[in-house]
Amino acid sequence: MKGVELTRLMQELDLTNLTPEIDLKDIRIMTAEINRPALQLTGYLEHFAAERVQIIGYVEYTYLMQLNDKERMFKYERFISSKIPCVVFSTMTRPSQDMIELALKYKVPTFVTERSTSSFMAEIIRWLGVQLAPCISIHGVLVDVFGEGILITGESGIGKSEAALELIKRGHRLVSDDVVELRKVSDATLVGSAPDITRHFIELRGIGIIDVKTLFGVESVKNTQSVDLVIKLEEWDRDKEYDRLGLHEEYIEYLGNKIVCHSIPIRPGRNLAIIVETAAINHRQKKMGYNAAEELYKRVQANITRKRSE
Repeated sequence: MKGVELTRLMQELDLTNLTPEIDLKDIRIMTAEINRPALQLTGYLEHFAAERVQIIGYVEYTYLMQLNDKERMFKYERFISSKIPCVVFSTMTRPSQDMIELALKYKVPTFVTERSTSSFMAEIIRWLGVQLAPCISIHGVLVDVFGEGILITGESGIGKSEAALELIKRGHRLVSDDVVELRKVSDATLVGSAPDITRHFIELRGIGIIDVKTLFGVESVKNTQSVDLVIKLEEWDRDKEYDRLGLHEEYIEYLGNKIVCHSIPIRPGRNLAIIVETAAINHRQKKMGYNAAEELYKRVQANITRKRSE
């Protein structure tokens, strides 16, 4: 069963549980969207997204509190009996004891947070969006190089882990080795992470498994990183034409998102770490509006034009 465990959401967002008697282990959140039940509390239950996390902010809370006890309990019971996953009271609001008793009656976990409604909504949507994003696992190595997420792919044994280790020694950070979990958090962003079981480990043939965090310190690892560039390592082929100018970008697609991809031929003597570093800096430079290949092309064209006019 997919989704996010409610216990994990409570821990990650630092929520205070007002209904500890309710067992949370089988309750899962299935959507990243949330709902503020203003209309539902007034009695309009058509098109009610009951599967979402329900957030009661200051406006909803003050509306309930200005009602008489009988009317408040009638409206709140109608809302909380709608098979919702949980209720979160924000902006220093707190449900009354009779409201908590209704939550226990219908087995609806009730939480409070001291954060303002707006900031809490932004945080829970962002967090759930990442956790519930479409996800695939691919074979490769993900490293953070100068703030750019570089996904190194290629056949097994071609040198991906060795390149990552050299980058770590040069001050960059490992995200995942061997298996990278990619999540589509938006149409423009893929976020990569490591499976829990292999996080911070690298496999080096002939040596075995090494713990990067233990050997090189906590500054050498990172839990998540957006994927900005893919570097595909492949054996050198004398008969293949490799891009020597970079005027035209090549792309690879994951989960419907296109990522710039460079194919790097491997032969003895090539320093992969420096190549990856240079690719990362060059990619950042292009995002900032400067393309060295286009600049060279302009110079060549200007030189040809000048010679023709002489």
